[in-house]
Amino acid sequence: MVPTSTVEISETKFRENITQLKGLIGTGTKLMAVVKSNAYGHGTLLISKLAQKYGADYLGVNSIEEAILIRENKINLPILILGYVPLKDIKYVAEYDFEVVMYNKENIEKLQRESEKINKKSKIHLKIETGTNRQGIFPEKLEEMLNFLSTKKNIELKGIYTHFANIEDTTDHSYAMKQLENFKKAINITNNRHLIFHTACSAATILFPETHFSMVRTGISLYGLWPSRETFISAKEKKLNIKLKPILKWKSIIAQIKEIPEGSFIGYGCTYKANRKLKIGIVPVGYFEGYPRALSNKSYVIVNGKRAQILGRICMNMMIVDLTEIENVKIEDEVVLIGKMGKEEITADYLANLSNTINYEIVTRISPHIPRILIS
Repeated sequence: MVPTSTVEISETKFRENITQLKGLIGTGTKLMAVVKSNAYGHGTLLISKLAQKYGADYLGVNSIEEAILIRENKINLPILILGYVPLKDIKYVAEYDFEVVMYNKENIEKLQRESEKINKKSKIHLKIETGTNRQGIFPEKLEEMLNFLSTKKNIELKGIYTHFANIEDTTDHSYAMKQLENFKKAINITNNRHLIFHTACSAATILFPETHFSMVRTGISLYGLWPSRETFISAKEKKLNIKLKPILKWKSIIAQIKEIPEGSFIGYGCTYKANRKLKIGIVPVGYFEGYPRALSNKSYVIVNGKRAQILGRICMNMMIVDLTEIENVKIEDEVVLIGKMGKEEITADYLANLSNTINYEIVTRISPHIPRILIS
């Protein structure tokens, strides 16, 4: 069957992005490719294979399900599960030899028992709470946790890490630097320089070499998107020569073309009224496919290299676009939702600004059922 919507992923642009990031960190620091949440909408398996091919040292996922999917498709990089693993699923961490984030004694006890059953050691990373107030233990509790771990013979402490709360949303990085100092205190408490220490997300990887430690965790930047406008500005101020290239292009087709008379209403709620005779096209993509309903009457797509305004509300599985000024449009002609066609381009950042959200959400919410196709 032929899909009515596809996502193309550029291998060349991915390679260029990861090469630039590896150049920033040098040879002494590992690079984790964060492929959680369907690789930020780009396709878990496709991106994991590219990451392995182009020199990533680790993969970062959110769930045990993502980790198992990757491992059962013969991708052999170490996998760190960054999200929560329910107690009933901890047995799979031991069974598949995943690395996992821990901060609860109950979960560590469970992992110890499951690892002991199969006579294996399981590797964990402790998350340190330095100021984000999500997952993690406070630095003042670290020594107690280390003493607790010393009694668990089937648990190996592999890494210590934290996550910055406000390193990408601002050009004032003082709060992030306070978090960094808190993390350094945790390093001193461990008194073990053989652990993998990691703090750096994409923004930190790009802007602050002092955050790199043993490993960086690159997500949004791998996909050619800047973590924020503020990160882009800060990089320019630092005169950093890094050019990220978006690797994703989202396409659909024209499903119907028809003319409607002046005064006609378009779509649910009659939110658009034609002020002249219009030629409209139906595109079989809507909010179920991940195109934000917030873009109703705001955004545009590209048809035959020209902008076509979205008219009326985005529906569950379709949208209506204005083809009046675009010549020679035929049924099943290509429609670009994100990406370039001719001289026109629609970016995830543009759609995010119109939707009052961030580029992460725009790409991550593209439905997983839409095929991801690797192109050169």
